[in-house]
Amino acid sequence: MTIAPLPRSTFGRRRPGGPTDESGPVRWLRRTSLTFIALFGLAPAYWLVTTAIKPDGDVFEFPPRLIPSSLTLSHLSTVLGNHDVLRYLVNSLLVSSVTALGSVAIGSYCAYSFSKFRYRGRRTIMLTFLVSQLFPHVLLLTTMYALFSALGLLNTYLVLIIAFTTFTLPLCVWMLKGVFDGIPDEIIEAAKIDGAGQGVIIHRILLPLVRPGLVAAGMFAFIRGWNDFVFALTLSGDSTRTLPPGLVNTYLSESSNRWPELMAASLVCSLPVVLIFLLLQRHFVAGLSSGAVKA
Repeated sequence: MTIAPLPRSTFGRRRPGGPTDESGPVRWLRRTSLTFIALFGLAPAYWLVTTAIKPDGDVFEFPPRLIPSSLTLSHLSTVLGNHDVLRYLVNSLLVSSVTALGSVAIGSYCAYSFSKFRYRGRRTIMLTFLVSQLFPHVLLLTTMYALFSALGLLNTYLVLIIAFTTFTLPLCVWMLKGVFDGIPDEIIEAAKIDGAGQGVIIHRILLPLVRPGLVAAGMFAFIRGWNDFVFALTLSGDSTRTLPPGLVNTYLSESSNRWPELMAASLVCSLPVVLIFLLLQRHFVAGLSSGAVKA
């Protein structure tokens, strides 16, 4: 029996576990660069966590103390006892989830149409989706505020969902179009020969195939809605306010800046997003590799 040699990857390296063609300095430079990039990316998260558990004296000390002199959970307990923060958290979960589900549902049909059908105006509509992302949010916000005010929709969950969808829907459409482009047309033709209609083709055949792409697009839409500050601050009221403007209004003001509580609240409110990402990580990675971000 003969054993085939390990295939080489794109950059001339063998599979994990095998020898590499990189010289020592090149390998050292690559690892150093990746380590520096990782530390640079993790620095804000480290500062958030340490500020949330530092005593007040360490937070405002200059020069800043990288390692806390002691740890305290008083800021976290204060945040967890604040009912306003919990209400902002529930509002953000509700609005971001509905926005993500709606954007993925509508975006999947639009992406299927753009990918598998040829009709007059298709390219113009696609470019319109893309160009709509180039407008400054403040410009769109002014128009939206006047429109929603005339319709009496301000300070409702619906107005936030509509506003968030204006920038998450084009994102989902372009991401999912790349996923649908990766599905061979022969699958659709075979389904048509077997007598399947368009509803069966998209619901029973195509959507299960692009499930990782749907998850990836939904996560991007959820995070975009979760982090929005400008639209939520302008269009929401006290009862519908989401986390970003709610936390700023609660802990930052002209007279006092309660940075430890703000960092503790940000830490607590980041946990749902981290949990969702960990649960859907397998689908998210598969969606990226199947072309979700190639559009």
